Amino acid sequence: MTKSLSIAATGMMAQQLNVEVISNNIANLNTTAFKRQRAEFQDLLYQNQLRVGSTSSDQGTIVPSGIQLGSGVNAGAVYRIMEQGSVSQTENDFDMAIQGKGFFRVERPNGEDGFTRASAFQLSPTGEIVTQDGFTVGPGITVPADAVAVTINASGEVLVKIDGQVEPQNVGQFELVTFPNEAGLEAIGDNLLLETPASGPATVGIPGVGGVGTILQGFLETANVNAVTEIVSMITAQRAYEMNSRVITASDEMLRTISNLR
Repeated sequence: MTKSLSIAATGMMAQQLNVEVISNNIANLNTTAFKRQRAEFQDLLYQNQLRVGSTSSDQGTIVPSGIQLGSGVNAGAVYRIMEQGSVSQTENDFDMAIQGKGFFRVERPNGEDGFTRASAFQLSPTGEIVTQDGFTVGPGITVPADAVAVTINASGEVLVKIDGQVEPQNVGQFELVTFPNEAGLEAIGDNLLLETPASGPATVGIPGVGGVGTILQGFLETANVNAVTEIVSMITAQRAYEMNSRVITASDEMLRTISNLR
């Protein structure tokens, strides 16, 4: 009876984690380029009361299935699903959606690089293209103050039209960074991800070359969260939580029955 109580408790804790992951997905429904997460669970250790494959007689007969009692469930991983989100037109010159693989490199104040697909960029007081927090977007591109138009093509070239000049001027080239395992990146908030041993080393490439995605100016990538799917998952997790709580109630009633025996 005590085992059933602890097993049901692991089930309730697992579903609580599941609901927390789902709620974070829903909360970020309108977060630019947010990638939804999914919780994965593993069964815990088993107690062998009759080991499968053991001999059951002197004649060498084999136990076909045995008796194994599980001890519950445990969270195995919460991983990020890097599926491409849809794109939304903004008509802002410095909004850039990535179509395909890749991240923009962001130079953080501590000197480390962060990576993002949330490319709602702006200009600093000196004309440098920066994030909403003022962090420089690598490799560091400055738009001249006298520029009257800015064009960013699919391969990441930044072309500016200077008043009085016929030909546009190339002031820089955006780079995109790819990883062998994008799900292994560490999220630190503010739409930034960090390289980890699980993600593998960063590879810098030119947009549209060697499998790297392309850049779409004037658009933003939306979150890849499907509200209907998340609500259904929330209901499923809630029902699983309720069923585990009923197991605890049933085990408690059985223990009460035993304690009332005379």
